[in-house]
Amino acid sequence: MWEWFIDFLTAVLAGIEGFVGDWGLAVIILTVIVRLILTPLMAHSTRSTARMQVMQPKLQEIQERYADDPVRQSEELRKVYADMKFNPLGGCLPLLLQMPIFFGLFSVVQAVPADACFYNILPSIATSCSTVVAESGWLVAAPYIIFDILFGVLTFIPMVLNTSMQDSSQRSQTMTMGGVMAVMMLMFGWGVPAAVLLYYVTSALWQVVQQRLITQRVMEKAKAEAEAEAANRPVEVDVVRREKKPRPHKKN
Repeated sequence: MWEWFIDFLTAVLAGIEGFVGDWGLAVIILTVIVRLILTPLMAHSTRSTARMQVMQPKLQEIQERYADDPVRQSEELRKVYADMKFNPLGGCLPLLLQMPIFFGLFSVVQAVPADACFYNILPSIATSCSTVVAESGWLVAAPYIIFDILFGVLTFIPMVLNTSMQDSSQRSQTMTMGGVMAVMMLMFGWGVPAAVLLYYVTSALWQVVQQRLITQRVMEKAKAEAEAEAANRPVEVDVVRREKKPRPHKKN
């Protein structure tokens, strides 16, 4: 099944290359097509995340009040999920469905022909930054290095955009994690074929634009709808704590 999927993506990439006449552009177009197909899944995931943020105070209240009764806690949590029409897996499932596609694209773009190029910008997208530097020097490798830097920067930007709704401590942690991830991606991009860099740069750029123009709007709308539902149909939590009976004292 996996080999069939890889062969299918490879055939699609080759077909696009035959139409546009450039392997680098074909990689970019294929990445955009996949991103367009996955946009509804991302929107669904965003709406689930927004609803979870609205529900979080109520969920924390239930967890605290029923800390000594896990069974009742689970029942009350399920009641809240049902009343708010929320599926806890709704935010994770779309991301899990995307992973095979992205791993498949990664395998496909690694296998482009040795003479595949991206116009006159990248003479060979089958070659890595490190190889070009070693064989032709830093000047010839400059376009490859720029794409590698773009890869790292575009990994960092989405995390920065996510800090707008976080407090100072969370923002600091996110920025630190984003910096570490950017450095790791730079190191990763240094040794992979330029075709992989083209794929990741295009995908990351799409994510930045999508997050700026679509994701935030979808999240704001979903949060407003969830808050309206919660206001019109508040979830009552019937809390009955078990009384702790005093322990009998031992007779001496």
